[in-house]
Amino acid sequence: MRTDFNPHELTSRDFYRLLTAVVVPRPIAWVSSTSPEGVDNLAPHSFFTVASVSPPVIAFTSVGAKDTLRNITTTGEFVVNLASAGLQAEVNATGINFAPDVSEFDEAGLTRETSKTVNVPRVAESPVSLECKLHSTLPVGNCFLVLGEVTHAVVASDVLRGTHPEIGLLEPLSRLGLDEWGTTNSLGELRRIPVTDWPGNVER
Repeated sequence: MRTDFNPHELTSRDFYRLLTAVVVPRPIAWVSSTSPEGVDNLAPHSFFTVASVSPPVIAFTSVGAKDTLRNITTTGEFVVNLASAGLQAEVNATGINFAPDVSEFDEAGLTRETSKTVNVPRVAESPVSLECKLHSTLPVGNCFLVLGEVTHAVVASDVLRGTHPEIGLLEPLSRLGLDEWGTTNSLGELRRIPVTDWPGNVER
């Protein structure tokens, strides 16, 4: 037995709650930006992914035209910081709807770190930061897809194994449904199978 949900018969809010409960887990883009007036903004966005490998482009969605979007479209720069489990309280605090002239860095007690390729600060406490130049934005319904080309990446040395970030040390946070959050407390490995190793594969 299944239950049907028609997006045209529900409020957009109710269907949004359904989507965010089933499109899970969602990584968090902890985006820092700077307003034209020089106010450093920091906000979590849980619609986040890689959009291109070459050039390296990442994408996140702004639900509505918020301070982050306005800053990025004006300055053309931003930084995506990794939201790790040890920073959950701070990540959550930066989601508060503060006035545009209030910096979430200061409200959450976070440290600014100078970036190398953009004029937007990184979160010093975050183990990974991706500096980005705005590639493009795309309005989609009541949201805006923001694409940024990664111009520099920095990773805390103590979460690296060689040159590879170790997921168990990064401890990334994810968003689930309602007020639920996820962590990587259970990890497993499964090798991707080449088609040549698939039983019954017939060469064509």
